[in-house]
Amino acid sequence: MKIIKDIIIKNKYKKKNFIKFIKLFYLFIILILFISMIKINNVNKIKVCLCTLGKKENRYIRQFVKHYEKYGVDIIFLYDNNDIDGENFEDEINDYIVKGFVKIINWRGKLYSMYKIMNDCYLQNYKKYDWLIFYEIDEFIHLFNYTNVKYFLNEPKFDKCQLIYLNLICHTDNNLLYYENKPLFERFPEIVPKNKIGGRFLEIKFILRGNISNININHIHLCNNNLKLINCNGFGHRNKFKGRFTTEPDYNFYYIDHFYSKSTEEFIDKLNRGDAVSTNVNYYMLRIKKYFFQSNLTNEKIDMISKSTGLNLSIYKNLINKKKN
Repeated sequence: MKIIKDIIIKNKYKKKNFIKFIKLFYLFIILILFISMIKINNVNKIKVCLCTLGKKENRYIRQFVKHYEKYGVDIIFLYDNNDIDGENFEDEINDYIVKGFVKIINWRGKLYSMYKIMNDCYLQNYKKYDWLIFYEIDEFIHLFNYTNVKYFLNEPKFDKCQLIYLNLICHTDNNLLYYENKPLFERFPEIVPKNKIGGRFLEIKFILRGNISNININHIHLCNNNLKLINCNGFGHRNKFKGRFTTEPDYNFYYIDHFYSKSTEEFIDKLNRGDAVSTNVNYYMLRIKKYFFQSNLTNEKIDMISKSTGLNLSIYKNLINKKKN
């Protein structure tokens, strides 16, 4: 009888412990859900906009808009810098314009507009949005393990940050000469090798916190102003920069995919549409130098560019001959 009583007592004890465990487990789940709801509410309160300038980029605008819609941006302010009688973004993304995700600002026919639109967009919206992103139509944010930019920006590591700089990861032309109607990531998966960067640090671009007055942007990669803003990288680490380059590359985690040239044909189109930043007379040669720095140098590419621009590119022909010898 004693043995039977002991067994009954033990079973009751186990049952009580099991019930306690179940209760604690449910309390834990409720706590997790409660914390998650708080985080979601906090994230939903964050407002993020993207400011960009576009010219002759109807081929790419839809992919760009869909990418940032997927990443949780609230609105894109698209400054239309096409020629007066040029193409219209409405032909490609009118559905996004109608539903209010993209707002077109008429900037048609204006020259050297990049800094102007960056300052204009900040001035018009810095009181309305918590964060403002300034990326171009060939730049796509990549956040490891984040499907929404708001969750990333809401991280405690950025609580005191006013600028978040992410580095650019440049894609080559994948030795493609002509345009194909396929997604950029499918056409140009190859990235410029790290060892080809030489001794340089990787270039950066910024996300700027709102509600800061007296901002003056006069550099496409940096937010130059008289204020000493707290700058961070994607890890939340401060002052990891040297000029417009990062001293702590974060290309495995937080970066911007940059499709600088695309194919040779598209690179020529880029040359011919002009520069939104510089009046430098050496504009063509500087861009061509950067193109061949990032992608393979071939006679066919040289001939295509030379024929289109009328430039003497014999210096690059000589480079090929030297390699052969």
